[in-house]
Amino acid sequence: MVSARPAVAAMPAYRPGRNPADLAREIGVERAVKLASNEVAFPPLPAVLQAIATTAAETNRYPDNGATVLTAALAERYGVQPAQVAVGCGAVTVCQQLAQAYNDPGTSIAFAWRSFEMYPLLAQVAGARTQQVPLVPGSPGAAPDTHDLPALAAAIDGTTRLVFVCNPNNPTGTAVRRAELERFLDEVPAATLVVLDEAYREFVTDPDVPDGVELMRGRPNVAVLRTFSKAWGLAGLRVGYLLAEDPAVADAVRRTHVPFSVSTLAQAAAVAALASEDEVRARCAAVVAERARLTAELRRRGLAVADSQANFVWLPLGERTTDVAAALEARAVITRPFAGEGLRVTVGTPEEDDVFLGALDEVLTSEPAGAAGT
Repeated sequence: MVSARPAVAAMPAYRPGRNPADLAREIGVERAVKLASNEVAFPPLPAVLQAIATTAAETNRYPDNGATVLTAALAERYGVQPAQVAVGCGAVTVCQQLAQAYNDPGTSIAFAWRSFEMYPLLAQVAGARTQQVPLVPGSPGAAPDTHDLPALAAAIDGTTRLVFVCNPNNPTGTAVRRAELERFLDEVPAATLVVLDEAYREFVTDPDVPDGVELMRGRPNVAVLRTFSKAWGLAGLRVGYLLAEDPAVADAVRRTHVPFSVSTLAQAAAVAALASEDEVRARCAAVVAERARLTAELRRRGLAVADSQANFVWLPLGERTTDVAAALEARAVITRPFAGEGLRVTVGTPEEDDVFLGALDEVLTSEPAGAAGT
């Protein structure tokens, strides 16, 4: 019998957000609301649709393996050289390329926990160990939701090849500030690569949450990871990218790239999206305004919701998480539970969020007295 590597056989399957049409059919309703996957609710940008339509006639040919036009556009936007840019099939694939490029068995990857759920899986595939550093409360008496950068720095040892800092953090939405992040980067050994995972950067409004590209400059062991899947509205086309101060880092990522994995349509769409940045910024502003409203409504219901810098909010429900998520699904609302910890809720349209709040009110009123604020 042919068997997979033990590390692969033991891996849990990644669980994407549930399809709302499937849930609607299952429970016999006309429509379900999906607030689980941190997608933006807006349709694709007009320029993106035009670029896809124009490029569709070229799909009998392989894509540009080097994503030359997109790489040049990203280099111009961020003020770097094309050699400092690596493009991949979504940011998570770039994460996997990083693990393949820098980790051998016996090495390790360090990150906060809870954070992006793929980090430990990527280490497992690479045969590397994980160094998971628990989150700490961002405010006195709150649930753990914030990076403990001093502890993360202390966890780094001679085996640590990669450190991921998810800022803002997924799934808690919290972010670390400039001074503490600069101190952390200055402490990390030169032989360890720090990847600032900024998938939600476009939704940041706190001026003290730094732009990772600024902190990257002058630090050859720092790289920045971003994506077109969130603010740019291209989740279905899969385009992520890495910016590296040291071109050798981007080169290592490109060497582990699966050929032709960023499609012709995806490349054209990303270039068109970059050219529509004003529209993207307006959409992000609308998401931020709705985030503030949703946060205020949740707090009005007695829920301890931290300030989010992303396009989702985090409800630290502890042991109630799974039950609340199931009860919401029974009411045609899909959220993202992390068992025993909390519920991540994507900021949707005002109408979608009102549906969620109404369902949540029903769930909370059916719970034992005093449970809502825990």
